[in-house]
Amino acid sequence: MSLIVQKYGGSSVSDAAAIKRVAARVAETKKAGHDVVVAVSAMGDTTDELIELAHAVSGGSHAREMDMLLTAGERISMALLAMAIRDQGVGAQSFTGSQAGVITSEQHGRARIIDVTPGRVVKAIEAGDVAIVAGFQGVSVDTKNITTLGRGGSDTTAVALAAALGADVCEIYTDVDGVFTADPRVVPGARRLDRITYDEMLELAASGAKVLMPRCVEYARRFNVPIHVRSSFSGREGTWVVAATEQGDTMEEPIISGVAHDRSEAKITVIGIPDVPGKAARLFEAVAKADVNVDMIVQNVSAHSTGVTDISFTLPKSDGERAIAAINGAKADIGHAEVRYDDAIGKLSLVGAGMRSSTGISAKFFAALRDAGVNIEMISTSDIRISVVTRAEHLEDAVRAVHTSFGLDSTDGEAIVYGGTGR
Repeated sequence: MSLIVQKYGGSSVSDAAAIKRVAARVAETKKAGHDVVVAVSAMGDTTDELIELAHAVSGGSHAREMDMLLTAGERISMALLAMAIRDQGVGAQSFTGSQAGVITSEQHGRARIIDVTPGRVVKAIEAGDVAIVAGFQGVSVDTKNITTLGRGGSDTTAVALAAALGADVCEIYTDVDGVFTADPRVVPGARRLDRITYDEMLELAASGAKVLMPRCVEYARRFNVPIHVRSSFSGREGTWVVAATEQGDTMEEPIISGVAHDRSEAKITVIGIPDVPGKAARLFEAVAKADVNVDMIVQNVSAHSTGVTDISFTLPKSDGERAIAAINGAKADIGHAEVRYDDAIGKLSLVGAGMRSSTGISAKFFAALRDAGVNIEMISTSDIRISVVTRAEHLEDAVRAVHTSFGLDSTDGEAIVYGGTGR
């Protein structure tokens, strides 16, 4: 007997038929002799619909009440799934995030998990029931208010529960058959990976791959929780996300694991910054105070005749207005002349642990973009990743060109996308 944590995304529980299908899979796992804990997302587009409803009712900022509203989606899913599982002849109990002991920081809409004290979940398991936990939510350790974890928070909920319970595996169910070498919606010939390391998966997730969220992978790496990414629409083996030491014979390790792309970022260029010590610090201090996440940063070489320089950086589009306001609010300290905003960009990333010991990767990467007629605006690297910013309209062509250039195209036909959302 093993303890398995399963997570089902919105596309997996999109309607009554989908919930019944998930219930049958959960019941089958339980009847096979395993203990099962399930983390579940809101049905289909419920979260987006609740956000639209809130905006229709009020134009104000009501962070606490928004969290109260949005957690309703997962509560609906967990209760319906518990009912469907019981109809399969298996006991089930549903719990909100707070009832399951998911303790978080107090930031509404983007809280972080501080601790998990799953006493009630353990009691349900000991009683022979399936424990179903509403994903994406918890309770603040300080204010005792309900909080949400941000987009993809159900993934993090599942891994956090798996770590706290000492689960043997955390199965993340989505609408594709695992982690692919590229988004199969953009590259139909993308190949499914059998195994991938935490570090590679983290780079792919942070670079736009939607199948797992970065915080989920970070949590799994920290607590060494094996993740099995698979589809709730098929019985196929998926992709295992594991530590590098569990990857197997490194001689068989591929140089490149995959290509990721991201359309959710924008670029800000701050023009005419005095090229003296401390100005870059003041710029990014202002951005940090506005609670804006910065990704790629490029500083131009200053002109000796003017003594000023330009700094460009990328950030989430949703933070654009706040960042610009913060920068202009600190103009007296920064001393810049102008701020330009560009949200028509896309980010393309090539990821692979084999980059550490292989030469010519960069040359091949940039040659593929050149041959596809794609211009590069920014470049960023790590020891296992190369990322570039290009025009949004050229992004998908660039993904396909790079994918083919590195021999990642499958010879087994097109990948199947069952639900269409990637979650």
